[in-house]
Amino acid sequence: MDMHRRLFLGALATLPMTPLASRPAHASVAHRLTILHMNDFHSRHEAVDGRSLTCKPGARPDCFGGAARLASALFAERAAAEAAGRTVLLLDAGDQFQGSLFYTAWHGKVEMDVMRVLGTEAMTVGNHEFDNGPAVLAEFVRSAPFPVLSANIDADGEPALAGLLKPSMRLTKAGLEIGIIGVTTLQTATTSSPGPNIQFGEPDEALRREAATLRAQGAKLVIALSHLGAGEDQHLAGRIEGVDVFVGGHSHTLLSDSEPGAVGPAHQAFTGPAGTAVVVQAACYGRYFGRLDLDIDEGGAVLAYGGDTRHIGLDLPEHPQVAAIVASYASQLDAVRRRVVGHAAKATDIDTCKLAECALGSFIADAMLGATHGADLALINGGGMRTGLPAGDLTLGDVLSVLPFGNTLATLKLSGVDLRQALANGVSRAGQGGFPQVAGLRFTWTPLALPQDRLRQVEIREPDGSFAPLDPTRIYAVVTNNFMRTGGDGYVVMRDNAIDPYDTGPGVDQVVADAIGAAPAFAPITDGRIRLN
Repeated sequence: MDMHRRLFLGALATLPMTPLASRPAHASVAHRLTILHMNDFHSRHEAVDGRSLTCKPGARPDCFGGAARLASALFAERAAAEAAGRTVLLLDAGDQFQGSLFYTAWHGKVEMDVMRVLGTEAMTVGNHEFDNGPAVLAEFVRSAPFPVLSANIDADGEPALAGLLKPSMRLTKAGLEIGIIGVTTLQTATTSSPGPNIQFGEPDEALRREAATLRAQGAKLVIALSHLGAGEDQHLAGRIEGVDVFVGGHSHTLLSDSEPGAVGPAHQAFTGPAGTAVVVQAACYGRYFGRLDLDIDEGGAVLAYGGDTRHIGLDLPEHPQVAAIVASYASQLDAVRRRVVGHAAKATDIDTCKLAECALGSFIADAMLGATHGADLALINGGGMRTGLPAGDLTLGDVLSVLPFGNTLATLKLSGVDLRQALANGVSRAGQGGFPQVAGLRFTWTPLALPQDRLRQVEIREPDGSFAPLDPTRIYAVVTNNFMRTGGDGYVVMRDNAIDPYDTGPGVDQVVADAIGAAPAFAPITDGRIRLN
């Protein structure tokens, strides 16, 4: 073990414990529990850079993560905690699925092979676990040597998944009876593909119900394994009777006392009418893991907590067994890239995509809109397409050449005023990468005006297929890519004024590949949705 790693483990092992003021000072510690936690791994088995794109070690200074380094870090952390006399529990707060070709090709099998080695003890269902429907999730759950939990999902009406998900679980660690409850974001119904037979209930009601049941069964400590987002966890903490800890995911929130860019401390205690609960979350993509130390008295009361969240740097060794698993699958990805997804009678270029409506841009925008339940319109940047598609058989590799950035679908709501501002930004960048390709709307612009005055008429397609003028007071549901949603190419209005933004939908490349495959023949056209005045 190198010096950096020893110092890191030593720092975590000796972090001061924070006492909870509401606990009696005379209570003695009966149990010393360490929760190691991860969330939103999103199939990132190889190292990623600061933009969460796959990178080769040494190619970029900001590469970090990867399943094999994450595994070695978790094993070393477990050993350090146990050497300090602590009992260890490893939890996953969901969204193992979606984000790389490892998932596209094997639909959760690679993730499960790694999780078996890690020794995951419980996982909650994330919204992306439904991206390929209930049957794919069912296969994952059946293969899991640990419970997959969600108390607010009713899958009894779905034959593929009925009886497989558990609302909660109990286990004993060194004499401590622990209850764990899974909860899943309600956004799953509209941002993923659960199908018509899955029902979603309110998470707070599910937590109250299961916490009461677990306490009645003898649980002394109850953990909410939550895929709701840090904001929702913080809102619920202290308001749900019997829940002591929220181990969270979904919002990709970095909570840390030491990591640059953290949006809050590694763990916060929130006190409300139902008591006090601690909230933790460890960002995303396997770039981090979290450690939460709890000192607990005989009755199950949390006396103090400590630990931190740290990144997985390239200085860490790779766990050999996990490295071998990843390498074995990675060696097969060339075959995946050669997989035929459709056929084109003629080649399609991108020559005009930064200046006007282009057939490929319209097709991609249509595919994004069609893949997003409830969206009114789609916007993409012309510069997001890097090459055209050839004639003949089209492979996944061809699609990845067009869309090489690893962008995901991002959803948000915008007022009509802000939507117009977004479009105005796009046409002000004619000839540049920010020029918009669209679906679900049409607009007129003039290249002769000053950049800020180029946008003219904007019309939105209604459900009956007709077009109505943009309503400045209406709220529109928009799908774009995560680059634009977070302000790329000058679309800062989608960053600053977004309502209910969500940036980690399916990969745009996979959505486009699916749309090509669904078409009898790939033959995109222009239809006048972008017009000159």
